[in-house]
Amino acid sequence: MTTEDSLLDVRTPRQWARSREQILANMQLVMGPLPKRRKSPLAIERLGMEDFPAFTRERITYASEPGDRVPAYLLKPKRLKGRVPAMLCLHQTTPLGAGEPAGVGGNPNLHYALELAKLGYVTLAPDYPGFGGYQFDVYQHGYKSTTLKGIWNHIRAVDLLRSLAEVSPDRIGCIGHSLGGHNTLFVGAFDVRLRVLVSSCGFTSFRKYYGGNLAGWSQKRYMPLIAEKYGNDPTRMPFDFSDVLAVLAPRPVFINAPLRDANFDISGVRDSVAAARRIYVQIFHAGTRLVVVHPDAAHSFPPAARRAAYKFIGRFLNPSRG
Repeated sequence: MTTEDSLLDVRTPRQWARSREQILANMQLVMGPLPKRRKSPLAIERLGMEDFPAFTRERITYASEPGDRVPAYLLKPKRLKGRVPAMLCLHQTTPLGAGEPAGVGGNPNLHYALELAKLGYVTLAPDYPGFGGYQFDVYQHGYKSTTLKGIWNHIRAVDLLRSLAEVSPDRIGCIGHSLGGHNTLFVGAFDVRLRVLVSSCGFTSFRKYYGGNLAGWSQKRYMPLIAEKYGNDPTRMPFDFSDVLAVLAPRPVFINAPLRDANFDISGVRDSVAAARRIYVQIFHAGTRLVVVHPDAAHSFPPAARRAAYKFIGRFLNPSRG
């Protein structure tokens, strides 16, 4: 039975609650268990600030756990009136790490932390392990995957945003492209405090990822157990992206899936979304909260798609409200 077929068995909210817990458990079979440790103080360190006409951009670090500090960029709009919404902004696979969404360099089409700050959001862009100068051996510290360490760091990033006096703690979302696109879905699955999620070029079904060869997903920067335990075989995997999307229901999710994305096959995106949409529509009557755009582009986040994503975010986080 495929994961899409398993979602067909869910017909009531009670069944969905049980199914959701099972999906999260299955994800942890591949990623490793989410830490149950008590959270340590964030102990934010400010390393420097740049001043711009509409916002400030700080380079900071925060304590994800004892012995590990995550580098990040924190952008704050000026002339705030009351508490405002915030966005966690996750980067793609790039040596710049968080510097790209923060607008320090890289592709201008991926400067979404900077663009959202200009629109009135507090934004936080953390580095993923191995990028932007952030080095942390996740396997020496007991993690089964870098993916899971990323999830933990991003949960702690939500803690950081909620701790800021400028941020409305119940109006926080997450956005990311490519590596950041699937990390957005992953952290959203485990942290329901994220109220809206935007994934650009972040996934396809496992069976349609490079013809079902999951070697790319089993690199050390992702989930090695996909090879070690499941033989890089999508038919043996205990979860797929249809499950990950379904777990997010009924929260709003915006997906940018270009027609010519060579990394993530468009038909596998459509399969995953169709399976998850059933949960959105039949269980929660919230079909309009799962939105997909298919620009005629390659592996990119074009301006029109970003504008649509920002409008979608605004519908649910409402940056104009004090």
